[in-house]
Amino acid sequence: MDAYALLLAATLNAGTVLAIAALGLLINEKAGIVNLGAEGLMLCAAIAGFATVVHSGSDWLGFAAGMAAGALLSAIFGWLVIWLNTNQYATGLALSMFGVGFSAFVGIGYVQAQLPQRPQFNWLGLGELPVIGPALLRHHPLVYGAMLLAAALIWFLYRTRGGLVLRSVGESPESAHALGYPVRRIRLLAVVAGGALCGLAGAYLSVIYTPLWVEGMVAGKGWIALALTTFATWRPARVLLGAYLFGGVTMLQFHLQGQGVQVPSQFLTMLPYLATIVVLALISRNPTWIRVNMPASLGKPFYPGA
Repeated sequence: MDAYALLLAATLNAGTVLAIAALGLLINEKAGIVNLGAEGLMLCAAIAGFATVVHSGSDWLGFAAGMAAGALLSAIFGWLVIWLNTNQYATGLALSMFGVGFSAFVGIGYVQAQLPQRPQFNWLGLGELPVIGPALLRHHPLVYGAMLLAAALIWFLYRTRGGLVLRSVGESPESAHALGYPVRRIRLLAVVAGGALCGLAGAYLSVIYTPLWVEGMVAGKGWIALALTTFATWRPARVLLGAYLFGGVTMLQFHLQGQGVQVPSQFLTMLPYLATIVVLALISRNPTWIRVNMPASLGKPFYPGA
């Protein structure tokens, strides 16, 4: 039973990284912008957050640094694709490759660095309860924060005027522009907010989840987060559930190895990516379903003077 409680705890922990990043990308895509640079954003944020904690000793300053790094790179990306109308897909890929190389260069001096002692959490003093305690009540606050973020995003998108405007920009920027809304600025704000969340996910990865710095440590999580938005058909609650699903698949490999299951480690390592491909293939069999839920202007440039 303890093994399954630990598996559930690890699933929530791993899913938090994917959930925060995917919710950020969801904000981008609700505004009609596709950002393929999530992998690079998360890597740059991971080294920014890790280096900040090494020098300051504060995890929260590390999270702020990661969010600032993600927001800054996303602002540059937004300026290129929104004002200069560069191709969103090519620009995102360039950002991803830049982030991989830049983070590796900056992080050379931090490979052997160690963070201060990590805090232990025991919420409400119930962390010692059998099964429930280790599974649900010993997590970092950001694990619960990811759940609250999903709920807040649902409320914002579907219960507020700002959310309605954001979705209208993603559906028909021409109509929103005709009604007097500053489409470009709204899209830029969405891109920066989404990038900040990707940055928070990257900082959480290097400061809490691992905690260490290794070149390329995001290891495809940015791409999985990007796939999650499609998997969840652009719904925040489904993004959260999908993140925990993929987090569970990721942790399952270690659980099976711990149980002595004789499966090649290479096969277990590829499970999360295999699951991503299978899910996307299944969803793609119903293109009508995707079109109904996908923002109509996703990936399309907007020319306000046209």
